[in-house]
Amino acid sequence: MKRTSTRLADGREILYYDTGDGAARAFPDTRPLGARATASTSEVRRDPLLGDSVVIASHRQDRTYHPPADACPLCPSTEGHASEIPAPDYEVAVFENRFPSLAGETGRCEVICFTPDHLTSFAQLDEERAALVMAAWTDRTAELSARDGVRQVYCFENRGTEIGVTLAHPHGQIYAFPFVTPRTTRMLATVAGHRARTGGNLFEEVLAAERADGSRVVLAGEHWTAFVPYAARWPYEVHLHPHHRVPDLPALGDAARAEFPRIYLELLRRFDRLFGRTDPTPYISAWHQAPLGEGREDFALHLELFTVRRTADKLKYLAGTESGMEAYMNDVRPEDAAARLREVATP
Repeated sequence: MKRTSTRLADGREILYYDTGDGAARAFPDTRPLGARATASTSEVRRDPLLGDSVVIASHRQDRTYHPPADACPLCPSTEGHASEIPAPDYEVAVFENRFPSLAGETGRCEVICFTPDHLTSFAQLDEERAALVMAAWTDRTAELSARDGVRQVYCFENRGTEIGVTLAHPHGQIYAFPFVTPRTTRMLATVAGHRARTGGNLFEEVLAAERADGSRVVLAGEHWTAFVPYAARWPYEVHLHPHHRVPDLPALGDAARAEFPRIYLELLRRFDRLFGRTDPTPYISAWHQAPLGEGREDFALHLELFTVRRTADKLKYLAGTESGMEAYMNDVRPEDAAARLREVATP
């Protein structure tokens, strides 16, 4: 893998990731951009009752919102359109978000573009490109984790207008948080309590139990298993775990890293076949990585993938019980969801 780092017109960093060594990517950004976002544009506040950290980032009200395809800021630049990516072509590109929730001392937000093709999706990538995306996620996790003040690195993809995506180009995001996120904090507390009571690791025991039961396993390889969790919150939700527990992406072994593209692409393609529709299934794909500091040694890297669609023409909305009380009500039995995901396997 070749990595090329350069700067955009307002000083933000952009990195190009290539499978070969010959690509020239250091093209100048000629746009007349204003000042970049700084730590003063966002604020982290702590909820006194829940103890959760909340980011206040009012400047994001002005971010790019559903531009036409010929004005996409994530496509390569052309003679008539200068985008966030100055190069006329790329394989995978990562750059600092122009409208970040976190900036400066409060963290960092990056955009990762999986392909220059505006009309494709991650599921349509080949295994070589998916492996390059994995390499970029790994590189960014390692570099951002080493920065002062960073407590957790989160790589994720939102896809579909139903999810709230405002840019249609295939892309994801990478957040470097200055705090441990609320969901991870809850996981750490549960795992620590289990360790204190039993001496075992809860992540390992859950994975072993799902593999032994099999009713909720969607697919499994030599190094990964994907299953619908026993108490799934979403109608179609899959957790993907490596068989050897590691804290984060940089700690993955070579064999697991090599097998990942095949397993993950098959999962995404099954999601697109779930409902028999021609349009792609909206989803969130989220890497859960160990935070930096206390609790890291017991955490397990895993990916959580879920859709807000519950039938071909109905969405799962977070209404009163979920949004108001975080008490989830799932309309699909996890065992039935797993069976359906097995039914739509690639022939």
